[in-house]
Amino acid sequence: MPTYPVLLSIPHGGTLAPREISSRIALAPGDLFADSDAFTREIYGLGDKVAACMDTEIARVYVDLNRATDDRPPQNPDGVVKTRTCHGRSIYFPGQDLDRPAADDLIEKYHAPYHRALLETLRGHSNIELFLDCHSMEAVGPDFSPDPGASRPSFCLGGNHGQSCPPETVRRLARCLGEAFSLENHEITIDSPFAGGHITRIYGNHPRPGVQIEMNRGLYLSAPWFDAERLTVAPARLAELNRSFERALALFFSCQ
Repeated sequence: MPTYPVLLSIPHGGTLAPREISSRIALAPGDLFADSDAFTREIYGLGDKVAACMDTEIARVYVDLNRATDDRPPQNPDGVVKTRTCHGRSIYFPGQDLDRPAADDLIEKYHAPYHRALLETLRGHSNIELFLDCHSMEAVGPDFSPDPGASRPSFCLGGNHGQSCPPETVRRLARCLGEAFSLENHEITIDSPFAGGHITRIYGNHPRPGVQIEMNRGLYLSAPWFDAERLTVAPARLAELNRSFERALALFFSCQ
């Protein structure tokens, strides 16, 4: 039996490009890294300690699992399939942006299976009491964000203003994260700058309460842990954050 009755969704930790579009891609490794939730699979992944854990190898810059299928360019360059990174870098070579059939193909192959599995898991596992959609956020809001140029807290928890998860549950999770990571109250915000994305809005309270977790990347993509040239993080730091996250869950499920 799993230790914690929770489903962990980690939709933005992938680093690979779909083979179908590999010849179109203009991004340098650093641009891809800057637009990913780097190392979130290592930080949040708890294996068989949880009721279920879902992630993907495909990078969010190519197929964003936390967007609706009709959220697309040109209306939204940062939609389910993107034309630019959150820092304004062109993803594809000139004249090679995805046409409608190519975008539909990516969504069918990579977006749809994740959401089918997520819904089936939430409906099919009676022991799941909560699901967490696990992300990281830049230390300062980029241009495409709701808070451009603003310094961000250590964690933001999004419960969609009570629509995806009861507010007291979100507050209790905030207290447990604060204790596990040794943070002051002001270092954890609720619903600001992120109230929750597509996944928590669609599945939160349907049928299980859901919270989007955003961890500040400054907790690991900074000195002394981060090697900016190699784009690597000291394994000991990732292991430490993983242990703290597990401790937060242990506190959460022990104090209900």
